[in-house]
Amino acid sequence: MKEIIKKKIAVLGSTGSVGTQTLDVIKNHSDAFQPVILAANNNIDLLIRQALEFQPHTVIVANKKKYPQLQQALQHTNISTLAGTEDLIASIESTEIDVVVNAITGYAGLKPTIAAVKSRKKLAIANKESLVVAGEIIMTLADAHNTEILPVDSEHSAIFQCLRGNKHTEVDKIILTASGGPFRKFTAPQLATVTKHDALKHPNWSMGAKITVDSATMMNKGLEMIEAKSLFRSAAKNVQILIHPQSIVHSLVQFRDASILAQLSAPDMRLPVLYALAYPDRIQTNINRLDLLQCGSLTFEKPDLNLFPCLELAFCAAKDGGNMPCALNAANETAVEAFLNDKIKFTEISKITERVMAGTTFIQSPSLTDLDATDRQARILATQYV
Repeated sequence: MKEIIKKKIAVLGSTGSVGTQTLDVIKNHSDAFQPVILAANNNIDLLIRQALEFQPHTVIVANKKKYPQLQQALQHTNISTLAGTEDLIASIESTEIDVVVNAITGYAGLKPTIAAVKSRKKLAIANKESLVVAGEIIMTLADAHNTEILPVDSEHSAIFQCLRGNKHTEVDKIILTASGGPFRKFTAPQLATVTKHDALKHPNWSMGAKITVDSATMMNKGLEMIEAKSLFRSAAKNVQILIHPQSIVHSLVQFRDASILAQLSAPDMRLPVLYALAYPDRIQTNINRLDLLQCGSLTFEKPDLNLFPCLELAFCAAKDGGNMPCALNAANETAVEAFLNDKIKFTEISKITERVMAGTTFIQSPSLTDLDATDRQARILATQYV
C-alpha cells in the first residue's frame, strides 16, 4: 500500500478567524496535512494552546513583548519558539514547507507574502491586503520564481475553480458576489446611527472584527475587486460586483461565448481553505453539503454606491493604480480601528479614507520602499483626521 505523504503547512495568523478554521481543517484531515509552523501576533494564550495541541516544529509570536510567555509555556517541549517579523520570514524561507497559509490581517501580511513567493513556497493567501497594495509586484515575483498562489477568500477560490481548465484569454467578465452585510436595506439616516455592535453582526459569515466591518461598509468587496484584478490578470472594468444575500453562489465567471460558470457551496470558510491545501486534488470531507432543495430563491442585485461609498473609492483606487490602493488600504485600516475603538462614526470611515486618498502623493510605479512610505503617510493622515 502506498504511503500517504502529509503536506507540511505553515499557518500565519493562526489565532485569527481564517487561521483557526485552517487548523480545524488540518485537524479533521490529519492524515493529509501536518502543521510545521504556527505564527500569531498578540493572542498568546490561544497560540500556546494551539502549539500544545498540534505540536508544530516552530511557533512564532510577532509581538516580541509576548515572547517570554511563549518561551516559558513551551520550554519543556520539542517546539522551537521565535519572535518578530524577521524570525517569521527567516522560518518561511528556510523551513521545509509545502504550503504557506497567509491568514495575517492587514498590511502586516505583505512581507510574509513576498518571502513565501521568493522562496518558491506554494502560497494559500487569505491576506488580500498583500495583493491590494502590491499586486503587480507580487504577481511579477510569482512569475519569476514559478510560485503558485492559491486564493483562500471564498470569492477568489470560486473564481479560481471556475477558471480551472479554461484560458484567461477566454474570460469576458469576473463577477464577485457580496452578501451586502448587515446594512443592505438601510437608508442613509439609519447608517448614520449604527453602532459597532450593529456592524459586527454579519448575517451569513463568522469572521474577525476588521473584515466584518469591511463587509458592512462594502470596502471588503472593493478590496476583493482589486485583489481579483491582480490575481486573475484582469482590468477593474471587467470585474462586476453583485449583491447576493444568500451567500450560496460565491462568484462567477462569464466567458466570451456568453456562458457563465459559478461555484456554489454552503457559506463555510473551511471549504476554500481545504481546496487550497489539497490542490490540485479534491479530498473527501465531512463539511456540510449544500442542499439545493433547502436553498430557496437565489437573488442578485446591484450595490448602491451612494449608500456604500467605500466601494466606489476602491474602484477609483483601482483605476488610478500606482500607490493609490495602498493609500486606500492604510486609510481604511486606520479608520476601521478608530471605529472599533468608538472614536468615529460608521459613516466617517469612508470620509476619512477619501480625504487620505486625496492627500496622498501619487506614484505611478511604486517600489516596495515607496509602498512602505505611502502606508506610513496614509496612516498619519488618517490618524489626524480621526
